[in-house]
Amino acid sequence: MAEYNTIRTAAGVSAAQIDEGLRAHMNKVYGTMSVGTFITFLAAWAIAGLAVTTDPSAATAMIREGQYLTGFGQAIYMSPLKWVIMFAPLAFVFFGFGAAVNRLSAAGVQLAFYVFAVLMGLSISSIFLVFTGHSIMQVFLITSIAFAGLSLWGYTTKKDISGWGSFLIMGVIGLIVASIINIFLGSPAIMFAISILGVLIFAGLTAYDTQDIKNEYLAHAHHGDSEWLGKSAIMGALRLYLDFINMFMMLLQLLGNRE
Repeated sequence: MAEYNTIRTAAGVSAAQIDEGLRAHMNKVYGTMSVGTFITFLAAWAIAGLAVTTDPSAATAMIREGQYLTGFGQAIYMSPLKWVIMFAPLAFVFFGFGAAVNRLSAAGVQLAFYVFAVLMGLSISSIFLVFTGHSIMQVFLITSIAFAGLSLWGYTTKKDISGWGSFLIMGVIGLIVASIINIFLGSPAIMFAISILGVLIFAGLTAYDTQDIKNEYLAHAHHGDSEWLGKSAIMGALRLYLDFINMFMMLLQLLGNRE
């Protein structure tokens, strides 16, 4: 709050300009995140549609009675390519985006984000084979309501929650390690524990990231660097997008009805 007041009194920058700029910045963050989320679920639905057929003559493997995998479906879900698809979004976040931010314009970074959203859609497309469409929509609605409430709280609270960051990041690393181990163990109990902890961790990250994005804007707004602020909005959208997608996937494991 003291930082905010300092910026408000900076030379040449009025309180009204800061408030208006912050609103525009957050609108871009949420707008970019929403478009990315839409792209991800549209891509996931379309890819799952290409992977499944009801025609036995065009099938390579049976999923259940009346549903079969196409050659494309077998390649992305049953061949070694599935490991590349599974870990590609993680590699893109850790290695691809850093280079994109440094080398590309704000428009280029935004395009990279949308490409990542398609890649994430490919990675999670199997949910349309495993869970009913109704339960996917139901969990998506629950996630949206929870995300909106948590993000609003993070934006409006006067409490400084910056101390949550290191604890939550350690939690995410723990979730990644536990999830990789459980790929080989296949334990339902471990998966249940991962899902419970994951919901709590990404709920906390939603509030934390929202406040951090807001504070980051306030700390740099007086510099007037529109290119940097544009990239910052896209990176903020990425952070909230990842919080939403991961919280959705954890809740789907807990609440989704399987085919």
